[in-house]
Amino acid sequence: MSVEPITSITAEQVRLLGDQLLIDGLTVDDEATITLAREREAAGESLDALVSQAIEIGARILQREQTASDTEFVKAEFERQAHEVEQQFNESAQKVTDGFKTQIDATFDADAGLLPKLLDRHFGENSSSAVQNQVKALVEEMLRTHREALTKQFTADDESNPLIQFQKLTTEIIKQASEQQAKQLLEMNRTITEMQKTIAGSEAEAEGAEKLAEAEARGTAKGRSYEEQVAEAIAAIAQGRGDSAEAVGEKTEGGGKKGDVVVEIEAQGGPARGRIAFEAKNSRLSRNDAIATLDEARSQRSAGYAVLVVPSDAHAPAKFNPLEELHGNKIVVTFDPETDSSLVLETGYLLARARILMASPEGEEIDGVAVRQAAGRALDLLKKVSGIKSSLTAASNQILKTSETVDDLANSVREQLDEIAALTNPASSEDA
Repeated sequence: MSVEPITSITAEQVRLLGDQLLIDGLTVDDEATITLAREREAAGESLDALVSQAIEIGARILQREQTASDTEFVKAEFERQAHEVEQQFNESAQKVTDGFKTQIDATFDADAGLLPKLLDRHFGENSSSAVQNQVKALVEEMLRTHREALTKQFTADDESNPLIQFQKLTTEIIKQASEQQAKQLLEMNRTITEMQKTIAGSEAEAEGAEKLAEAEARGTAKGRSYEEQVAEAIAAIAQGRGDSAEAVGEKTEGGGKKGDVVVEIEAQGGPARGRIAFEAKNSRLSRNDAIATLDEARSQRSAGYAVLVVPSDAHAPAKFNPLEELHGNKIVVTFDPETDSSLVLETGYLLARARILMASPEGEEIDGVAVRQAAGRALDLLKKVSGIKSSLTAASNQILKTSETVDDLANSVREQLDEIAALTNPASSEDA
């Protein structure tokens, strides 16, 4: 829709009254406006509302066009100013660049630059005032002076020569060290003699405590398992006690194969009075596994007591020390075939045997108190034997270590004596 200006309206016909615009004698001959008015009138609508809407919509369109016009003006003005600023900046930057180039050429130019001239004057090879030439001259003079001073000092025959003092001091130190080492060797020989006497007495005592039955197997033959060696040792002990021992590790009994050896008490002279089950292990079990294994061995072998046999204290279960009974029907013992001693194994065997005999119907005739007292004394003596063995091992290791130390000291003494001989023979030193 276009709105043409109405020339017949004067200023007196248009005025503002508060928030209203009053127009007197308004005439509109716009074709689109007249067509719209006819349609509204035909629809029964008021033409006053149409006129108000037309004026309001036209006013808003004029306002937007004015705003767009202002925006275009501002944009054009900004672009013009930006172009001028950019042109001025480019001119200034070119001037600065030209100035920098001139200064750099004046300073760093390879032919006429100030810096190359200064470097050539102070560091050139042909310049007498070059820094490296001055440093070289100073160093040569310093070295010459030091050489002369050192030569004079070390060729002097008086106390000013440090070599004279060092030679005297070295000779005195070597002499003192030799005397001290000689005293230490004498003292060490006395100590070794006393240790040898002590060890000899301990060995005699240990031999008396570790006597075994003549039939005890050594258990060191090649090709035999640990279980076989344990079975052999138990059989030797049982033979001397009138008992019967049988290796049953491969036999199933009571639903399983727990228990490598079964001992039947007094079975050589008649009916067995009880059974002991032995389980041999050359690996360490946990406490719970050890208890379960011994209980299964007792149950499957119909035994009244179970014994776990391990090679050493290190293989014993945690909190289940060797020769300490558990529940009155289980015990752990050690047996190492390489030591040729079954003393601990025999002790555990006899404790288990005594337990079963005291629990049998004929056990009332056995003095249980006396048995327990004898067992306690045996355990105490066995602990002493173990202590003596440990002492012997430690003493043997100490003797070996001491012997090596003596050899090292003797070699050191010989080296010092050779050095003394060399120092006290100036002719040999000069020839060298």
